[in-house]
Amino acid sequence: FGSRRFRFKVRQGQTFIAARGARVRGTRRLRMASDEEPLEPAGKIPVTILTGFLGSGKTTLLNNILNDDSHQTRFAIIENEFGEIGVDDKILSERSNEEIIEVMNGCICCTVRGDLVVSLKRLHEKLAQFDAVIIETTGLADPAPVAQTFFVDDWVAQNYVIDGIITVVDAVHILARLDEEKPEGVENEAQEQVAFADRILLNKTDLVGKGPEGKDASESEKEASLVAIEKRLKEISPSVQPIRCQYSKVDPRQLVGISAFSLDRVLEMDPEFKNTEGEHMHDQRVSSVSRKFEGDLDLNTLNSFFGVLLQTEGANLYRYKGVLSVRGMDEKYVFQGVGMLFSGGFLKGASWP
Repeated sequence: FGSRRFRFKVRQGQTFIAARGARVRGTRRLRMASDEEPLEPAGKIPVTILTGFLGSGKTTLLNNILNDDSHQTRFAIIENEFGEIGVDDKILSERSNEEIIEVMNGCICCTVRGDLVVSLKRLHEKLAQFDAVIIETTGLADPAPVAQTFFVDDWVAQNYVIDGIITVVDAVHILARLDEEKPEGVENEAQEQVAFADRILLNKTDLVGKGPEGKDASESEKEASLVAIEKRLKEISPSVQPIRCQYSKVDPRQLVGISAFSLDRVLEMDPEFKNTEGEHMHDQRVSSVSRKFEGDLDLNTLNSFFGVLLQTEGANLYRYKGVLSVRGMDEKYVFQGVGMLFSGGFLKGASWP
């Protein structure tokens, strides 16, 4: 694969840590999955909208798609992060040629929605270099206004078409997200993400029933929990059968090139879908905290820090992630988590320049 890269920064920012009570804003990235001679695409360019609440596994899924050659598709990726410092663009696969567009410092469904249109227009100038677009939204985005852009903006509607909306849900936390009470006038983003989905990935099924100190639920209890979650998801989105997975591993051919989006279905569910007069409101209790610094960290001290952080504040950590440089190691150290569920380690094949 070649190493050529084009980069457009629409706004500045990335998200390293988002604690409870913190609001997050976004970045986006474009990439191609093949070094074959590009062909001029015919007709409208298909777009996949990848959504899901904070920490559900969207970026992991995106990496899986980019690292899989079975779909034979070259993608341009638009990444949206809520915070001021982008992290996801640092950890996407480096296997393939890529174009990157980052839509930063706001949810693409509202505050930086205009930047999405600008990004799509810039992409259209490089039609021969990709076959389709994937938009990874921030975990706090309502997919409806994003999808709406492809119908209410005449230029976008003439040149792009939605292939499908893919929603990744965290099996451990999804019920709590769906039941979360929001302030008056604020929609529950997790509910909207499920309602508008053409495909639902029920991710992290291996972590359901995991208890403290190794006291895990039995297999039958885990299965009962998963069935209950699936039932709840189908109550919101009756036409979609959730796909169980771990580490967001699903055959990409089930997710892209599927022509699954139906405007008729959406209008039946939401007759006001095309109404641009409505005001989209986010939960103002949620914000982001980001930090960027230079230097290498000691691994033992880093592990001790994370241990103390989780013991003392784990229950209050809404979402956190970051990319770090560790002394004596060339590879990037990537960490992320939701609440007490923490994962961290060196990313194979991803070295600091």
